[in-house]
Amino acid sequence: MPVFEGSSGTLAMWITFVVVVTGILVLDLGVVNRKSHRPTLRGAALWAGFCIALAVAFGLWIWHELGRVKALEFTTAYLLEEALSIDNLFVFLILFRSLAVPAEHQHRVLFWGILGAVFTRGAFIAAGTALVQSFDWVFWVFGAVLLLTGVKLLVQEESEPHPERSPVARLFMRLFPMTTDYRGSAFFVTENGRRMATPLVLALVAAEGTDIVFAVDSIPAVFGLWNDPSQVDPFIVYTSNIFAILGLRSLYFLLAGIMDRFHYLKYGLALVLMFIGGKMIAAEAVHWQLPVQWSLLVLLVLIGGSIVISLLRPPRPDEEETPAAGA
Repeated sequence: MPVFEGSSGTLAMWITFVVVVTGILVLDLGVVNRKSHRPTLRGAALWAGFCIALAVAFGLWIWHELGRVKALEFTTAYLLEEALSIDNLFVFLILFRSLAVPAEHQHRVLFWGILGAVFTRGAFIAAGTALVQSFDWVFWVFGAVLLLTGVKLLVQEESEPHPERSPVARLFMRLFPMTTDYRGSAFFVTENGRRMATPLVLALVAAEGTDIVFAVDSIPAVFGLWNDPSQVDPFIVYTSNIFAILGLRSLYFLLAGIMDRFHYLKYGLALVLMFIGGKMIAAEAVHWQLPVQWSLLVLLVLIGGSIVISLLRPPRPDEEETPAAGA
């Protein structure tokens, strides 16, 4: 039996998911990255591949337990979240560069940021699911937000984000005394009997704030994969979200040096958001039903096409700027 209304996941499936995620987090912090170090490309690639393989295995398990349609829903939602995460990685790169976070401590910030996202995403998804299942008009709102976000992303000029200047980061600096430099991997230190935060905490707060802003777009986008608000499945939404962000840390170190080469990716993501937003509005306005496999195909064509075009038409030397991960 499902754990709660609207969820396809049984209690056993939820417990299995929690055990798997907990195991990954313990393995990540307690074994693979127990000591502060700068991850190698080989290590990042292996860990990213491991997380992707686990997501594939989980999708196959969903197919076995819940059927082909649910497995397709999970796969499509996972790919959508993973694709949107790549754009978010660029913001993390700018954040670490602006705060001069040492390369050997960046993985620590990303780990605790991902752990925080596990809980904040759960709260966002629970609230969003309750809204769309209770009020049909919420699909109109989410659809309009995604359409406007897609159009803005499509037409706006390139500008460097500054998450360290966000209201949350500024409030934190006002409320907590902070050291002027990093103190190894410590988030807090005691000096002259006074508890003080290090800039590493500011990086974590800014990263969490960035993820929350990112979730405002990404979670409604996943909701839009369903044709009817009553069909939104919180088990599929949450598990796909978490599996996508679990490999985010390794993807960051894997792609940090080449992210600027995907200069057309933002256009692919903009079209994806516009497609899903239009699909949500059409589902409410004219009851247009699009099978999940077609949504998956559109997703692959738009995102894959933008990546291929980026590789075939690299930026001109005067436009290309590749900041190092530890810069």
